[in-house]
Amino acid sequence: MRILVVEDDARTAAYLVRGLGESGHIVDSVENGHSGLAMAREGIYDALIVDRQLPGLDGLSLVRELRAGGLLTPVLMLSALANTAQRVEGLQAGCDDYLAKPYAFVEVLARLDGLLRMRRGQGSDTSRTLRVGELLLDCPARLVTRGGRAIQLQHREALLLEKLMRHSGEVVTRDMLLESAWDYSFDPNDNVIDKHIHRLRRKLDEGFATSMIRTVPGAGYSLHGEDA
Repeated sequence: MRILVVEDDARTAAYLVRGLGESGHIVDSVENGHSGLAMAREGIYDALIVDRQLPGLDGLSLVRELRAGGLLTPVLMLSALANTAQRVEGLQAGCDDYLAKPYAFVEVLARLDGLLRMRRGQGSDTSRTLRVGELLLDCPARLVTRGGRAIQLQHREALLLEKLMRHSGEVVTRDMLLESAWDYSFDPNDNVIDKHIHRLRRKLDEGFATSMIRTVPGAGYSLHGEDA
């Protein structure tokens, strides 16, 4: 899962980024509301964690702007302002959940998981089980099978496969793959994506006559079912 943390307190942001990263998530972090709004609008995040009291553009205004623009990414708001009226105000602004400070990190994880389960129940595009032909991916567990054969993938390989499966039959650019598995602080070399795709393709195709990942020269990669 890719998460954006919008938090101006450096210690709090570092705490969240470290904990979420250690839990297997890809995390980006910004310290003001305007930057948070711009990044959230890219539409690449599975969830947002937003502090209410932000410099420049406060958290409530940020969420209102997102909802007005039609972006439905789940938002967990964190705030020391946590009486009943303030929580209601946050929910009315468009937040999906509101957690009072101080909080336990395990509760942050539980709230995020709850938000994604809720969105899946509403039929959003955050489905965590993907199928293309005989290829099946359980995203949270990173369990992959092709034709019933289990395939062991590393964390970033699973993230790249998820991106390809969500856009099966389409060209997925290297930039799209990069943003799906690395945070913005990563400085990629020229062939990091190609190396990971090479390993992923080898694992997926072992024992099969057809390759599911195709190279699109000058553009990127695409994934297809066995009969495509």
